[in-house]
Amino acid sequence: MMRNFFSTKRSEQLLGETKELVRNLFSAKRPNHPLGVTKELKRVLSALPQDEFKAIDEIYVWFESLRQSDDFQPDQLFEVVSGLDEAAQTYLRQLARNYLHSPRLSKNDEIRLWTICFNYWGEVSWLYASCIERLRKNPNEWGSEAFKKKLPLAATRLMAARSNQLKWINYRYGVIGEDLWHGLGTPYLAAEAEGYAQKAVQIYPGTSGTSSVAQQYQKALVRESSSMGMLLPLQIELADRLITYFLPSFVFSKENQPGSIYWVDPSSALPPMRLVSPPRHASPDQCFFQPGAAFQALDELIRVVERGSIPSALSLEAEYPATELLKVLQHLALYWAPVPPQREHVRHAVKTRMSVLQGFDNSLSVFAGNVSRLGVERLAESWIVEDVSLGGFRAGMEAVGDWLTIGSLLCLQPEGGDNWVLGVVRRRSVNSDSRASIGIQTLSRNAQSLEFRPRTSGLSASEAIPGILLLGDKMEEQVRLVLPPGGCDMRKSLECVHENRRYLLSPMGLEENGGGFEICTYRQQLVA
Repeated sequence: MMRNFFSTKRSEQLLGETKELVRNLFSAKRPNHPLGVTKELKRVLSALPQDEFKAIDEIYVWFESLRQSDDFQPDQLFEVVSGLDEAAQTYLRQLARNYLHSPRLSKNDEIRLWTICFNYWGEVSWLYASCIERLRKNPNEWGSEAFKKKLPLAATRLMAARSNQLKWINYRYGVIGEDLWHGLGTPYLAAEAEGYAQKAVQIYPGTSGTSSVAQQYQKALVRESSSMGMLLPLQIELADRLITYFLPSFVFSKENQPGSIYWVDPSSALPPMRLVSPPRHASPDQCFFQPGAAFQALDELIRVVERGSIPSALSLEAEYPATELLKVLQHLALYWAPVPPQREHVRHAVKTRMSVLQGFDNSLSVFAGNVSRLGVERLAESWIVEDVSLGGFRAGMEAVGDWLTIGSLLCLQPEGGDNWVLGVVRRRSVNSDSRASIGIQTLSRNAQSLEFRPRTSGLSASEAIPGILLLGDKMEEQVRLVLPPGGCDMRKSLECVHENRRYLLSPMGLEENGGGFEICTYRQQLVA
């Protein structure tokens, strides 16, 4: 009796498999496209060039041809797009490394690298979205049932691709438009409604860990809330990896919980915003979030890195100096704190021109009083200041010079004025029409170039170090110096003469380095 039961079951199973096979033979329509044949797809993938640009360019051409083909069934289209996308990942990682780690990229090479990577992520996201849209329009179409099993993977890759687009815009300090936020919010809400937003998948073969539609959306929200415009491109990439590491500790909720700092409405096509006050209009799609335990974990990691150690659990996938990692961790700590940075000074709208010189050498000449004598003023650019506060300026310009990066040292003179202000670029954004907006922090409105000599024992004379003393209204117990790279040695005190008085300066800390200068804090003592 038992044997008959299993025999009957097996017979039914074989009958079902036979019917399915027959149905496939007569119902599955091969697309009128070269890659509609699995054998041809494999041949194309095996024949991709080794050169990264050529390989991605070839894959991109295939993507464009798939856009024009409307006879793919959802599972067939996903198979082809997925195969091409998986093959592209090794090339894309190399292109990103070239973009971020090459020390001397020409402007043309930088634009070429950026364009091919940004466009790739846009094209592949469109194709994954097309797979999902075909399923929704014709849920009973042949191949739809097979694709439903892969829907979480397709949607997660779609979200990851659009999140990567946002990151590449961050690299060039561009403005993220409503179309991209809509392109993230809409598939996220659809995944929530259909119950697979939290489904964990391995995005690409060979990668560690898993992700989901919700996590990819949340990662984009946290990155946007962490003020990437104040970081250099390599630091943005490092911040992105750290966000992935800390993301599980963030708290996302449909309700405005105690401690919530940011909120977003995925249906609004707008970025996340600071929760200064509750949203005016309630929406069932609203999401509130806060760092939760991530802030404490970040603080603990900072203390570990300060001791010169980088935990292997971070999985940074590249060699980063502990000093560079520490800068990014400290930046994230500001924006993940229970009370993120508030605007310190009231801004006042103005429209005035300002002469701008860049770099340590030009600044040294300006504050030594050598501007006219050396003709340095002929090098000055003319910027339009759009608002001003006690803490700095916001300036606009039609085009951004190649030299202008986060951390660039500037000296600025208002039109009609005779005083120069020392500042540093802290924010940068570029609109779609290439007009740039630059945020400049004021370092000093009263600076002076001096010579500083390391204090040595014995009779040997030490070589003078040129530097800029950042003055307040009077000489204070602690002073800050802007010195050339390597000028700040925490083991050596400095001596200088200012207004016919000799001072001894004992090092207290290195405040900032990079961009061709260092800012150091010293304790000063009048010695003569």
